[in-house]
Amino acid sequence: MLSRPVCVAPTGDRCGEGPVWHDGQGSVYWTDINRFLIHRFTPATQTVRSWIFDEPVTALSLTTQDDQLAVVLGSGVILWEPEANLRKDQIFKLDTWPRVRLNDARSDPRGSLWIGSMRNNVLPDGSAAESGGQDGVLYRIDPDGGVSKHRADIGISNTVAWSPDYRHFYFGDSLANTIWRFDYDLKTGNISNETPFLRNFGRGSPDGSTVDSEGYLWNCRFHGNCIVRVAPSGEIDEFIEMPVRNVTSCAFGGADRRTLFITTAEDGTAGERLAGSLFALRTEVPGQPENRFQVSP
Repeated sequence: MLSRPVCVAPTGDRCGEGPVWHDGQGSVYWTDINRFLIHRFTPATQTVRSWIFDEPVTALSLTTQDDQLAVVLGSGVILWEPEANLRKDQIFKLDTWPRVRLNDARSDPRGSLWIGSMRNNVLPDGSAAESGGQDGVLYRIDPDGGVSKHRADIGISNTVAWSPDYRHFYFGDSLANTIWRFDYDLKTGNISNETPFLRNFGRGSPDGSTVDSEGYLWNCRFHGNCIVRVAPSGEIDEFIEMPVRNVTSCAFGGADRRTLFITTAEDGTAGERLAGSLFALRTEVPGQPENRFQVSP
């Protein structure tokens, strides 16, 4: 059901993350956390454009305004217009920054933005610091500006995703080597009934994930050289072997949503010349449309 992963943008990211497909632009956006960058790759023209920011950029979300993205920085969330490079309207500020930073994020079907945090492991010059502890919190940012906390005591927040029927929410902690499944209430946006979904898997640790239209979770494995596809039952369906060790996140895109775009991070291992590149592979099963953060015109 899969093609081989192909490098489509050898950007040399220290820590590529947060891919999101923009249908209107026919492009995939992603970040490099440690170089404070956002990239955009357009398959039709085989071109990459990059923008630099003043602090780590950890995740991205489409918004209901097609020309704006919600940009998750280490310290908070802003709205950004790529074409004009206009940065405005801070919609959330993390009061524990810079000791703690934001990490993985995605919007829910109600238009709220879910973000997990972690102990800050990026120094002001972009070099790596030690991570650890349990400083992370899972936040929900609502369109009206309301902020709620839904889980605490997290090591490294990774994986923010929903099932196609919106009955379940997936969230993980890389340090705990666990992804949990929660019941999700579409009417209220609340989560409940935390249950281990993928725990102590032997290849690397859980990083970012996406869920396809059949409800299977595709989880990228940091230090694991692979992506693992997990059935809604929690059973392992298959492995996608990757040519680099640090596989960080993925998102479906393309006109038919059958192209899986995959971000990676450098490793320092001899011979990994494509580490930090953006990869793509074709799948038979399409992904879901990206949810959008609700913003006012």
